[in-house]
Amino acid sequence: MDRKAKKILFDTFWQSGGWRRGGYTYTEEDFQYAKSHGLMFDPLNLSHDQCVQRLRQLHQEVLTKDVIVEAFLHSLSTRKVHLRSALSSWALTYDLPMHTYAERPAEQRSYSACGDCNDHKLMSNKEYVNEGLNVQNFERVKWGGIRLNWLVYCLLDLECLSKEDPFTVSDADVEILKRMIEAIDSCEDKDAARQLEKRWKDIFPANKNERDVIMEIWGYAGLLESKDDYRKERGRGTDFMSMATWRGEDGYSHEKVEYYFGRYL
Repeated sequence: MDRKAKKILFDTFWQSGGWRRGGYTYTEEDFQYAKSHGLMFDPLNLSHDQCVQRLRQLHQEVLTKDVIVEAFLHSLSTRKVHLRSALSSWALTYDLPMHTYAERPAEQRSYSACGDCNDHKLMSNKEYVNEGLNVQNFERVKWGGIRLNWLVYCLLDLECLSKEDPFTVSDADVEILKRMIEAIDSCEDKDAARQLEKRWKDIFPANKNERDVIMEIWGYAGLLESKDDYRKERGRGTDFMSMATWRGEDGYSHEKVEYYFGRYL
């Protein structure tokens, strides 16, 4: 990743440890530089239906499960956090059928008025007009992604990954993965996401926010899945979405771990 382009992206949204106030500004020269290195983008004008079509093309012609898994594992020891959320973006959209926004309205809207997106826990709009992708990419590069189940983020995420060079998975990455799984097994039944985050603290290089994002990624990918969505969220002021009702007694999905990581375990 080009350092200058990354600095332009970060300086646009972040300063002194917090979000930049007073609006986001950059020179045209800086924007074009960051854009030429794939870190900033023109506003997006795209329909939901076009977004679904492009996602289907990426799945069928460009990205395989192995590429997604290799990117995630490679990120563990290298701390290349921008490679991580492709796992959830791929999982959320892999079996998303070709559909239009209005053909099957959601009966009980939780994420989208589109029934198919709603069923796949995807937040989607009928039209994206001047949609700002730069802030979403900033979140992706800084923490590993925040708006993980936004349809348009999944598209951005997978498009960006498709332009990356091939990855290598090291022995250190595999060892980290094994220890992450062992830490899940060691959770007490009533432990919530925050307790799991603390158990992961010394296993791989990351801060709390980055560990939170990995948990959310695993939640959306079905690796960590609550068996009771009616539990009350534990903790005060947390922003967990896919992990809001997970408990230690839920453990992890052995089927999904085998599906994604079986060749490494």
